[in-house]
Amino acid sequence: MNLAQSQKKQFRSIGHDLHPLVTVAAKGLSETVMTEINRALFDHELIKVKFSVGDREVKNTLIADMCKQTGATLVQAVGNVALVYLNNPNADPKKSNIEG
Repeated sequence: MNLAQSQKKQFRSIGHDLHPLVTVAAKGLSETVMTEINRALFDHELIKVKFSVGDREVKNTLIADMCKQTGATLVQAVGNVALVYLNNPNADPKKSNIEG
């Protein structure tokens, strides 16, 4: 899904106050980590994921793989944190970071 620049700007503004919900470490995108990322995206739509893998190329590959597996769109990657978005038309407004 491609986001318009205005949407990305809005999501970056919202994401500024968010804390990472999931951390990807040495084991990479394990089944458990992917389950948690999918749950977080379903509930919140816009989430931050922290990557503690050390190497920039590994981090970039993991971010791309995560987006491909979840269908999420990368909004922004700064340092070791990626801000990703996945639209959920049935999201609970009390949990969604977008509906706020």
